[in-house]
Amino acid sequence: MAHCPEELHYLIEQQVWARIADGGVATIGITALGIALAGDIYMCRPKRAGSLVKQGDSIAVVELAKSIVAVRSPVTGEVIEVNPLLEEQPELVHRQPYGDGWLVRMRLTDWEHDQQHLLHGQAVLPAMRHHAWLHRLEF
Repeated sequence: MAHCPEELHYLIEQQVWARIADGGVATIGITALGIALAGDIYMCRPKRAGSLVKQGDSIAVVELAKSIVAVRSPVTGEVIEVNPLLEEQPELVHRQPYGDGWLVRMRLTDWEHDQQHLLHGQAVLPAMRHHAWLHRLEF
């Protein structure tokens, strides 16, 4: 299960990631560990395009078997696109958490500040393993 693409930026406490593209746009998703901690996702409702979100604020709501959980944003910005596949196929979030299971795309508005709170590269895997250990999961 220990798969954490190093090119992504992670907000470990919230188990979310951001893939930063040229032009200041970030694709946002939930980590594989976050999915393992949450369980199966039956519905995913991201914020609509045009929504302004700060790092740590809710970017989406997911419905699990026994609860509804807010997904926190790893970055600050404006939602510019919602993954259209999730309405019909919410299971993509756990089947392809770093691929077609992304939640939203955002135009970054405070990357200088946000990146100070994100892990990237080789620091990610040890932090993920520690987070899994805290929750008594193998990673």
